[in-house]
Amino acid sequence: MQPHEPQPHQTGQHVDPYASAGWAQPQDASYGSQQPYGSPPPYPAPPQYGPYPGAPVPPPLPPQQQPRGLSPFGMPARHSWEIPMLIVVVLLTVLAYAIAVLLLATGNFDQYVLLLVFAPILIWLGRGVLYSTQRVNGVKMSPTQFPEGHRLVVEAAARFGMAKVPDAYVVLGNGQINAFASGHGFRRFVAVYSDLFEIGGAAREPDALAFIIGHEVGHIAAGHASYWRQLGMFLVPFLPFIGNSLIRAQEYTADNHGYCNRHTGAPAAMGTLAAGKYLNTLVGFDEMADRAAMEKGFFVWVVNAMSSHPVLTWRMWALRDRSRHGKLWLRPAPPAGAMPPQGYPGSYQTPALPPKTVP
Repeated sequence: MQPHEPQPHQTGQHVDPYASAGWAQPQDASYGSQQPYGSPPPYPAPPQYGPYPGAPVPPPLPPQQQPRGLSPFGMPARHSWEIPMLIVVVLLTVLAYAIAVLLLATGNFDQYVLLLVFAPILIWLGRGVLYSTQRVNGVKMSPTQFPEGHRLVVEAAARFGMAKVPDAYVVLGNGQINAFASGHGFRRFVAVYSDLFEIGGAAREPDALAFIIGHEVGHIAAGHASYWRQLGMFLVPFLPFIGNSLIRAQEYTADNHGYCNRHTGAPAAMGTLAAGKYLNTLVGFDEMADRAAMEKGFFVWVVNAMSSHPVLTWRMWALRDRSRHGKLWLRPAPPAGAMPPQGYPGSYQTPALPPKTVP
């Protein structure tokens, strides 16, 4: 399994994956000027990696010289709202920290003041405990333990031009579908709940696992696991609307990494989050994504605004419509004069899989 599926060629160039879907061409400026419908987009050829085992070869061009965008070509783009929201949250955190220090100096303090003042130590301790928990309780992925997952982590790190491959652990899921990324000191790691590996074997959807691992490694590649970033975001739990908006933007960024790592795994990965590991292939990806534009109402807006992750219908829409960044606050709408695509974009079609029997 390669970290980046080879795309179909036509006269030596890539076929336009959006032409058959009815969507507008990507608006990302990094992809050059607008092209006529049906013309080959100016994307670079997908990088080729060395054979496994062995250290993968980084992309042929330095990451900073490759275009960043929303297609599976080039390097994945950061969500357009992530940095502006991060600046707002960091400024509010610094202001709150300064007020807490002032209150402590004048003798006027309570538990919240102490929490803010000792935030640097608390975050450092929390990260150390979390990392040590994986080291002593998790199964570390290696060429001999969960070799498929280990290979996917190595390939994702190479895909994103990372100089160092993060550690990766399998932890007991007890039926939960989850994965996360964090770090401590100069080390970064990914933890994948054991239940996700039931969609990574030969009998299930290895592309879905590749998407999820690419998503988590993408958090690290995008700097989301940095100590200083987490310290600057310490006030997020106390900022329900602004803080959750920043977290959702980061999740969209990580989804862009997962999509660039293995775009064919997006439908099955979202189906797993929607219906679980046994019913994931019964989920109609496009049918559920279409509902993002149809489900209206104040409480729909509230549920998304208060969520740390984009709601699944919006998230699926963003993974299907690669012409724009995912929506943070307002429900998505089709481009003017365009009909919703009938199926996942042609050249990215996930192979049909037989329904699974429920034990």
